[in-house]
Amino acid sequence: MCKVSRKADLNHFRIRGLERSLLLKDHHDEISIPYLKLIKINMKNIFKTAHFSKSYRTVFIIWMICLLAHISFNVLAQRPAITFTKEGEKRNAFISEQTKAQLLACQGTLNYPKSVERFYKSKGYALAWVEKENHNRQLAPAMMILDCISQFGLNRQDFHSSELVYEQVKVLDEDPDMLGGGQRAIFDVLMTDAMITFMNHLHYGKFNTALTPSRIDDGGYGDFSAEAKLLQLMESKDFYNEIARVQPSSKEYDDLQKYMHLVRGQYLEDSYEFPEESVKKMTINMERLRWLSASQTPSLIINIPAFTAKMKLRDSVYTFKIIVGKPSSPTPVLESKLIAITAIPDRRVTERMFIEEVLPGAIKNPSYMANNHFAIYDSKGRFVEITAKKLLQIKAQPKGYHARQSEACDHAMGRILFRFAGASDIYLHDMPLSKLARFPQRALSTGCIYIDQAEKLAGLLLIQDGSANGRTLLHTAIVEDKTTDFKLDRPIPLKITYLTCEMIDSQLVIYKDIYAQDRSLEMAMYGYERLLASDKKISSRR
Repeated sequence: MCKVSRKADLNHFRIRGLERSLLLKDHHDEISIPYLKLIKINMKNIFKTAHFSKSYRTVFIIWMICLLAHISFNVLAQRPAITFTKEGEKRNAFISEQTKAQLLACQGTLNYPKSVERFYKSKGYALAWVEKENHNRQLAPAMMILDCISQFGLNRQDFHSSELVYEQVKVLDEDPDMLGGGQRAIFDVLMTDAMITFMNHLHYGKFNTALTPSRIDDGGYGDFSAEAKLLQLMESKDFYNEIARVQPSSKEYDDLQKYMHLVRGQYLEDSYEFPEESVKKMTINMERLRWLSASQTPSLIINIPAFTAKMKLRDSVYTFKIIVGKPSSPTPVLESKLIAITAIPDRRVTERMFIEEVLPGAIKNPSYMANNHFAIYDSKGRFVEITAKKLLQIKAQPKGYHARQSEACDHAMGRILFRFAGASDIYLHDMPLSKLARFPQRALSTGCIYIDQAEKLAGLLLIQDGSANGRTLLHTAIVEDKTTDFKLDRPIPLKITYLTCEMIDSQLVIYKDIYAQDRSLEMAMYGYERLLASDKKISSRR
């Protein structure tokens, strides 16, 4: 009798202990597989040693079912798992301890929710990263990318920095059963979004006004699909290097990227003094370079703050000095194609009109010539700078001068006009006064671009287009003062950029921000408070 009582007491202790441990477990984590095994063992021991009546056993079983149902209900209510239906919908919420009070659907947290959805739909909604075979092959390099994200000129906060941590990876690798299905799925989805975000920000830029994140997420825009690329990379043997290849391929970007790797990965890690202002310049200009379409050769690339144009051919690069718009009338950033060259684009004004209308109008009103796009040339075809005194001299002896009227750019287009596709309020043409090229600061026009040695550039374009005698015909037209159009059979990409720094001969060169555009982009990339803190830090060092 005593023996039976002891066994009954022991079973009562086991049952109450099991109940307490289950309820305690309910308040902490989901019931893991090892823990369910422990419950099973305890249940067997209870039934093996117990002298229960049949009715008592039935009551006990019902009690256990109710208890487990209660726990499961509470666990699911507190930590909803990500589930994928056959229709491809995702119902999920974050379940980390830090964000229990702010449960959000994935669509409200992911940077590219539609892209993530398309990725998982293509995989039949199977998880991609948390499987054992992917830990070292894909997950390890993906975490390494996130660890070195600043070396790409990107912000770690954009890549779920609080959730995608090495502690989670360690658990997935060493004891994956400790994490419930919901936790594993959330980690998987966030990592997918992080890698899609990484590729889109690297390829298109985060603040691209033409291809915004929401537009890219809709799909079908741009020359690149991040989710399609990620599907390929899940089978790659060189994940890190292959995913990094989605970056722009231009030399300007590549040079800044390599230097950023050096600065972030070595100089700053080794406490080497490097100006924070320079790091910010590199970061924002790498972002601008991502907005440009894929690098093409040949192409003409104009950098406004550098006052230079570079004609890129397959084996060489030719640099030309330019004049751009004043801050009050800035030259816009754009991409187009050079489609034609016009020799002698200005219309020559008749002698009578020059003497009876142009000269009197210019003498009476100093803005007359600029407003009507007139320019005056001498008998040798040289552009004449106009002053009130010079106008009176010309009026006294008008026979040695003539006037020309341009299409719409300032007051003179010179002898050569480069035409590009699309409507635009600016023009690219010859520099009327070559001495202007010697000025260090050349933001002087009303928006149009004057280019020095325009005939040389035109010749390069005609040779590239396959015109054997194009240069000769162009020069003849200029000498004979005859308006002639030369259509390019193979249009050349034209890119007008705004880059305030670049690498030249392995040195970082910073240009004056003539249109004051850097600050607004810095604010967007760094955030107002962070930028002010950085400014104070820099100021305190001075």
